[in-house]
Amino acid sequence: MGLEFIGKDPNSSHGESPTVWVEPSAQELVLQGWTLDPEMRSLCLETGKIPSHEEVVRIPARMAPLLLRALEVLEGEQRTADG
Repeated sequence: MGLEFIGKDPNSSHGESPTVWVEPSAQELVLQGWTLDPEMRSLCLETGKIPSHEEVVRIPARMAPLLLRALEVLEGEQRTADG
C-alpha cells in the first residue's frame, strides 16, 4: 500500500489541511479535512448512523480540482491494471 500525494488546500494557512491523496492499489481517495461542528454532525446523522470506524470531514469546494486530479490518477491506474 502506498499513498500518492495529490495536493493541499491552496488557501490553507501554513500549508496545512485539508489534503487529498490516492491509494492506487485499493483505488481509494484519502482525505484530510476539518472536523465537523456538532450542528453539522447532527445534520449528517439525519441520513443515517456514522459507524465508529468511519468519520465525516469537510473540505472546501475550491479543492474540486484536486479531487478531479485524484480521480484521474485512479482512473489511469485502473486502465493500467485492466491492460
